[in-house]
Amino acid sequence: MRQIHIAGEKLFVDYAGPTMEVINPDTGEVRTAIFVAVLGASSYTFACAHWSQQLPDWLDAHVQALTFFGGVPEIIVPDNLKSAVSKTHRYDPEINASYLQLSAHYQTAIIPARPLKPKDKSKAEIGVQVVERWIMARLRHQQFFTLSSLNQAIRPLVDELNDKSFQKLPGTRRSQFEQLDKPVLRPLPSNRIRW
Repeated sequence: MRQIHIAGEKLFVDYAGPTMEVINPDTGEVRTAIFVAVLGASSYTFACAHWSQQLPDWLDAHVQALTFFGGVPEIIVPDNLKSAVSKTHRYDPEINASYLQLSAHYQTAIIPARPLKPKDKSKAEIGVQVVERWIMARLRHQQFFTLSSLNQAIRPLVDELNDKSFQKLPGTRRSQFEQLDKPVLRPLPSNRIRW
């Protein structure tokens, strides 16, 4: 059944299952996680790389995403990972305290998807799949030695993805964002806090 998304209402966030490799030249350690955020009405997509899915990276990824969108939606819909939800519950989950502070700072609500209900965040699931196919697949043969170099490679591909025409709908993610979501997103707070 098709879901109807109201402009500026929901931002769906998740991590991609596969990861990209950033090789530490000193230790040979390999690790990163790819964060994906998708606005509900326009499917306008943001992606960035972080070292892990731990709380500091999770919060920083949200700050980067909201800055990228240039505004704040009414609701953020995360998965039930530990960085977002301290205690899962079908109807009354316990949100992580730092994540609640971030939502208070940006004046937005956090409503996690119900456990084992991927339809609650289907936009994020599709967004992750698109990022895996259109961005991560194109970068899979490149080696990266710093996180910033990987993010520099991801950013133009995100722009290209958002400018790609829809197959069955008119326009692009960017044109839909400019028309639907951008006018109704709340402004970013004037003071930026480093999480």
